[in-house]
Amino acid sequence: MIPERCTLCKGTLQEGKTEFMARVGDEIIVIRDVPAYVCDRCGEAYYSAEVSRKIDAVMREFHSGRLCCRPLAAGEVELMG
Repeated sequence: MIPERCTLCKGTLQEGKTEFMARVGDEIIVIRDVPAYVCDRCGEAYYSAEVSRKIDAVMREFHSGRLCCRPLAAGEVELMG
């Protein structure tokens, strides 16, 4: 369940999109344009249960080696199916 206010700073949450980033060993995985409720004060992102399941699925694909990532530039990756 998404809280009404940010649990970190009590800012207002607004529907929007964000980038999900995770460090896996020496690599950083970036998923762009992730639907989220984003705090207007500190930028903390809150994901719905459905979005969290989709992020988990992408991360499982990466860990299993079935998802190929090709670096494009510093801080950017392109997901290839």
